[in-house]
Amino acid sequence: MTTQSPRWFKSSYSANGGQCIEVAANLVASCGVVPVRDSKRPNGPVLAVHTDAFSSFVDGLKAGRFGTA
Repeated sequence: MTTQSPRWFKSSYSANGGQCIEVAANLVASCGVVPVRDSKRPNGPVLAVHTDAFSSFVDGLKAGRFGTA
């Protein structure tokens, strides 16, 4: 178990349009997860995504497998 606090950040592609997520990549090595939260609700729930699942998700986004909004 780690006592590290998440260091949250948004993508540099974020235009502050209010539809952003934040991730805390600093916990990947120590915990094997990527914490994800809604940037509009910093005190709201956090989803802990296993690193393999998060990598697959990002790869899918880059490949355009999820369509467009």
